[in-house]
Amino acid sequence: MAERIAEEKINQIRQSVDIVEIISEYVQLKKQGRNYFGLCPFHGENSPSFSVSTDKQIYHCFGCGAGGNVFSFLMELEGITFLEAAVKLAEKANIDLQLNFSVNGKGKSVSPELQSMLDAHELLRKFYHHLLVNTKDGQHALEYLLKRGFTRESIDKFQIGYSLNSWDFVYKFLTKRDFTPELMEKAGLIIKRERDGTYFDRFRDRIMFPIFDRNGNAIAFSGRALGADEPKYLNSPETAIFNKSKILYNFHLAKPSIRKLQQVVLFEGFADVIAADKSGVENGIATMGTSLTEDHITLIRQNTQSITICFDSDKAGIEAAYRAGNMLSEAGCTIKVSLMSDGLDPDEYIKQYGPEKFRNEVISASHTWMAFKFLYFRRGKNLQIEGERLAYIETILREISKLTKAVEKDHYLRQLASEFSISLDALQQQLRQIFFTEKRKSNGQTPPINKPNVIIKKDNKMKPRYYTAERRLIAHMLRNRDTAYKVQDLLRGNTFNNDEHQAIITYLIGFYEEHMNPDSSAFLTYIQDDNLRRIVADIEMMSINDELSSQELNDYIKQVLNYQKLLKIKEKEVELKEAERQSDYSKAAAIASEINQLRKSL
Repeated sequence: MAERIAEEKINQIRQSVDIVEIISEYVQLKKQGRNYFGLCPFHGENSPSFSVSTDKQIYHCFGCGAGGNVFSFLMELEGITFLEAAVKLAEKANIDLQLNFSVNGKGKSVSPELQSMLDAHELLRKFYHHLLVNTKDGQHALEYLLKRGFTRESIDKFQIGYSLNSWDFVYKFLTKRDFTPELMEKAGLIIKRERDGTYFDRFRDRIMFPIFDRNGNAIAFSGRALGADEPKYLNSPETAIFNKSKILYNFHLAKPSIRKLQQVVLFEGFADVIAADKSGVENGIATMGTSLTEDHITLIRQNTQSITICFDSDKAGIEAAYRAGNMLSEAGCTIKVSLMSDGLDPDEYIKQYGPEKFRNEVISASHTWMAFKFLYFRRGKNLQIEGERLAYIETILREISKLTKAVEKDHYLRQLASEFSISLDALQQQLRQIFFTEKRKSNGQTPPINKPNVIIKKDNKMKPRYYTAERRLIAHMLRNRDTAYKVQDLLRGNTFNNDEHQAIITYLIGFYEEHMNPDSSAFLTYIQDDNLRRIVADIEMMSINDELSSQELNDYIKQVLNYQKLLKIKEKEVELKEAERQSDYSKAAAIASEINQLRKSL
């Protein structure tokens, strides 16, 4: 986007808002000492490791490594740009940014082209809905919906509409309102014929379900055929405003209920969401014909940690529920799974058994994640056969071993012992064997990165001396401009050994060329790399001496420079062995002398 915000305005915003107040809107914070702590919104955890410094106006999670200032917090949590975060914060601080680009009603900055796409979708949403509920052309479509159990309340709430059985009505309708064909094609509303370059409407004679983004903007459509036309559902293609992997159907309407109940119900499709909503389940959302993604999980976790999965109860639906549950579990969510009889989907179940039974016997009676796994791993097995029974018990014990709460482990072990008439002691012994076997396997290995949206930074390995020295030098450089230049002089043209550390001090020297005083929050805005921001936030939270003595400074510099000499010594030792192997004793003696000189200089 060409539009920029002047630096003085950015500084004004930063000085006018308090990061603790902003983050408190998303995270429950408690003061401990000088900082505030809470549960990290970027990864699942039970103990608070998310720290916010009111003095430095930065945040850092000691668990997952997330860190930055108030701008990067909003950018990462809400998936918005820096410009959009600045607009949002400026509104809170009542600061007029005097921007030329359009800002929609939800506080998001939008380029003219994207705004035109949004405007076209909004215009069509209203028109499609009007056609369905107010015209003779849409009467047959309205009757079709009512016969299938839709109510007028649901049709209005979800803004369901109807597209005319015409090849070019939308094309003419939008061009008369100054929307260009090129833009409408980019928005996925019309299609260009290859043979002659003319255009025709994408949706014709279909029930139209508008799809909204998290802010309630219409961004796409899904059209359902009225008869036997194929495909049954025709969806908008992915565009600059519509990305299926980021969109959750009904999120904008369900969000208040999700936050109030601190619970979300995840469905497979929008028909299930609408049917569930009609039944009184207003916190339902659905993916857009795709598997659950990390972007979806990030959006859910910004609002609740508790998810009930309610997918179809056929084989495909149960497999999809298992995959989704594993992703959500790895993200630290609390999961339940609703199951329905006879392989029904939620929409079919509600039609057959009614709303009350759906609420009470499906949603309220959901299985815990572990109870669902008991059922999932039992499928297709004949537990009367000894081999299959033992294999099943072994699988369930492995799942129980992953539980973190002792009470849960004990509960499910007793359930297993009771069902198969096995002693609890035997199961506990087997569980301990599994635990120690898995622990041995994982020793020395870095755990996989499963959490969405952040880079996991936990590393219990002892760091080399130079690494700690570089971080402490950076910590002092961040707090004192003169120290930064002094360190640069003492390095005598050498660089830090860690590439990320070197990148940070390169940014820092550039920052000090433009700013006379240290400013942690301003520096984090100056840095262009998200990962470096996290490292800086981590370093800023380090405890260091207020004054850096000459002795301490020189010791750190020596550790940085010595590491390069140690690498040189290792390189020379390899050359020495090769010279000795080739019986080149004069060369070996010269190399040995070089090694001795390097060692003396350490």
